[in-house]
Amino acid sequence: MQDQPLDTIRHSAAHIMAQAITEMFPNERVQLGIGPVIENGFYYDIDMETRITTAHLKEIQKRMQKIIKAKLPIQRHVISREEALSKFEKEKQDLKLELIKDLPEGEEITYYTQGENFFDLCRGPHVEHTGQIPFSFKILHTAGAYWRGDEKRPMLQRVYAACFKSKEELKEHLHFLEEAKKRDHRKIGKDLKLFHFEEVSPASPFFMPKGAFIYNRLVDFMRNIYTKYDYDEVITPQVLDVDLWHTSGHYENYKENMYFTPIDEREFALKPMNCPCHMLMFKHYKYSYRDLPMRYADFGRLHRYERSGSVSGLTRVRTFCQDDAHIFIQPEKIQDEIQKLMEMFFICYEHMGFTDIKVNLSTRPDKKMGDDATWDQAEDALRKSLESSGHDFTIKEGDGAFYGPKIDIEIADALKRYHQLGTIQLDFLLPQRFDLKYTDSDGQDKRPVVIHRALLGSLERFIGVYIEHCAGVFPFWLTPEQIKIVPVNLESHEKFCDNLATELKKIGARVSVDKRNESLGKKTREIQKSKTPFMIVIGDNEMNSDKISVRKYGEQETTDYPLEDFKKLVIDLNNEFTPEKLRDRY
Repeated sequence: MQDQPLDTIRHSAAHIMAQAITEMFPNERVQLGIGPVIENGFYYDIDMETRITTAHLKEIQKRMQKIIKAKLPIQRHVISREEALSKFEKEKQDLKLELIKDLPEGEEITYYTQGENFFDLCRGPHVEHTGQIPFSFKILHTAGAYWRGDEKRPMLQRVYAACFKSKEELKEHLHFLEEAKKRDHRKIGKDLKLFHFEEVSPASPFFMPKGAFIYNRLVDFMRNIYTKYDYDEVITPQVLDVDLWHTSGHYENYKENMYFTPIDEREFALKPMNCPCHMLMFKHYKYSYRDLPMRYADFGRLHRYERSGSVSGLTRVRTFCQDDAHIFIQPEKIQDEIQKLMEMFFICYEHMGFTDIKVNLSTRPDKKMGDDATWDQAEDALRKSLESSGHDFTIKEGDGAFYGPKIDIEIADALKRYHQLGTIQLDFLLPQRFDLKYTDSDGQDKRPVVIHRALLGSLERFIGVYIEHCAGVFPFWLTPEQIKIVPVNLESHEKFCDNLATELKKIGARVSVDKRNESLGKKTREIQKSKTPFMIVIGDNEMNSDKISVRKYGEQETTDYPLEDFKKLVIDLNNEFTPEKLRDRY
């Protein structure tokens, strides 16, 4: 068992799951789709009338264990195309028939049998018998999945399972899944009333006041960093004539992800990115080498069409804002600028609490603009810049943008999951397409190079990632409501609480008074659930003393603070975010 490769074990387990499902519904036509190996397990796509429920999952697990105990032989069979079509047509397996018909002429066709009553089209390989599958697997859940990823095709039921070589590994993974479930930004966002979605605008978040505060605070955070690195902020339109997108190349290379609308008998598009607007802004005026580098930052709203099956909470939406910027620069200054960018990126991530950071160099994709010589020049410039910056990096072949190679930066969250956030894209092509020029020191017109860059990336996606990283317990400077004041008796203590709130607001604290007609115990539980950093309870003792009773989030006991000491604590915590602190710290 231990000698079998894990992928082979998972692949065979997927077939065993398909067999278990067909045996569970002997009187129903169960159409089998595909059952590939995925990270940490496998899935199988099924087309059937019965909706697979949680109760069914438990039964599937039991039947799989029974099939494994039976040690059914698994055998490989080679079959001709005609025989394959006949065999699967007889079983009325239309999905398999489609797969067979799409195979190239002359390609070997194989199927595998498990015992006497089950077979499945497959290239393999598989284990020798079902008894070689360990019991360290778990059927997890179902989800909808379009056949072959095409939203115009039927929706199938996808059954997911985790599978490992040992029960210890499975247990560890299930614990990880449970922790990830607790941290799900969609659940936390709803619980904390940060954002939600509405059917009237699919995959487009509505940020409530607390969520909007976090959103705007992140924009402020980026603006503080911009002051250190000499960025100028610009504002650009959202709806632009389609001719612009032909010039930029987006129409030919990105059309399927764009929204279009006719206006005054002209075709316009909502912008999916800011770069063409910034090209126009640079072109509108005449610049010399003394004006460069020119750094345009833009928090403009962007719109991109994402398939309904691919959108997910805040991490993949159809409308969003990036901490986006474009840098117009002389070619010989590329390495210096990228070194500054790397410093800027690491300042940002470390301040947000990320310390495990990966750097990748993504090279030309198959679908690209420009000639190979230009791509060679761009990739070489990025590679040398990274080498001189001192950061280790990994080459990701074919993962660049269609207009240029890029540096992608991934951060690990609290669960050690990596998320790609920052990107630095080197672009020799858009300056050509827009015929951008500057006057060099010799008086001659030269072509600038453009660096596209974002640190947090999409603010929506970053908020989703960050919520899961900190489990909704934001750093003090980013917390929408920092202090909740609770009067023990509203009638007796309300005025004192209001005055205290006013005093704390004067030092920059975000504070409110809980005046609901609920018990102190219920208020305490709900305030802890809201992850508010400080809860202040005011009763007769506090009114007649120079101390206040403070309970920190996550702690069971309260602490008595002299009011002036508590105010100093709040000021110090908020000052971690001031522009001076950010600049002085680095």
